[in-house]
Parts: sequence; C-alpha cells; structure tokens
Amino acid sequence: MPFEFKRLEIEDVILVKPKVFPDNRGYFMEMFREDMFIEGGIKTRFVQDNHSYSRKGVLRGLHFQYEPYSQAKLVFCAKGTIFDVAVDIRPDSPTFGKHVSVILSDMNHYMLFIPRGFAHGFQVLSDEAYVFYKVDNYYAPGHEGGIIWNDPDLNITWPIKDPILSEKDKKWPRLSELNLK
Repeated sequence: MPFEFKRLEIEDVILVKPKVFPDNRGYFMEMFREDMFIEGGIKTRFVQDNHSYSRKGVLRGLHFQYEPYSQAKLVFCAKGTIFDVAVDIRPDSPTFGKHVSVILSDMNHYMLFIPRGFAHGFQVLSDEAYVFYKVDNYYAPGHEGGIIWNDPDLNITWPIKDPILSEKDKKWPRLSELNLK
C-alpha cells in the first residue's frame, strides 16, 4: 500500500505517511487516493485546495470555522519544515482542549489529517515553507474563528518563542472564552 495511516494521541487525527519512490531523477509519491484514504479511516470528500507561503518564525493559527462551515483538513508541507498543531475544540469530546503536534516537512513527506471540530495552526521552522492543504468545506469568511496561539490552558510548546503573527492572530480569544455550543 502506498500509504501508512497512524492514529495519533487524539485518535481522530491521523498522520499519513506516503510511500516515496526515489531514483536518480528525484522521487515520486502519490499524494491522495480516495479508495486508500477511505480504507485508512479518512472518509472525507475534499472540495477545495489551499496554498500558503511563509517565512521562518511565522505562526498561522489557531484557526477554525464555526458550523455549518467547519472544515476537515489534509495538511502537507511541500517545501520546508513546519510544526503543525491540531487542537480538539469539540465541546463533548473526552479530549476537548487537548492538542497533538507533528513535524511536517519536504524530507518526511508526511501529511496530517485533521477532522472537523479542531483548530489548526502551524509554525515555520525552516527559512521558508510552502504548505498545501485540502479542505472538505468551502471557506466562509463570516464563520471563521480562532484561539490565541499562546493560550496557557492549551500548553502548546511552540518551537519559536517570539513568532511572527498577523494582526488577526494576535487578537484571538482563549479557548475558555469561546462559545462552541
């Protein structure tokens, strides 16, 4: 099988490890194959692809969309290295407020599947990073939400302590201040 699917500490978040076929020209890998993703536990139908470019120290997040526009994501770092984080914001979940983090890079080729009901963010560790992600619902500007990146209740250990943030990302509330029901 060209993919390995590993459930993380929060079981609904899945690390996808594609099989890479290197040769003297470079390498080849499959990025997405619906039948195998379904078999691996990802039954999501993706409808939009997004791409971001960021430089070292940039932190994007922690973002989510409110219902009915919440989004599942499949995140891939095509160039560079990122510290990627998913925070469970499902109010009735036994792992509410917990997070998982992984390193995604152009060297490991890993992808992270983040289901609906999670806030997502990443920090760039390399000089630059190109991040691509698929989503299963269209972006709805009037339904976007976020959590402040350094919310002490989340206890995320970001690798770079003084990140570069957008004005919007500097102003998100703490998780405890959100109305998620």
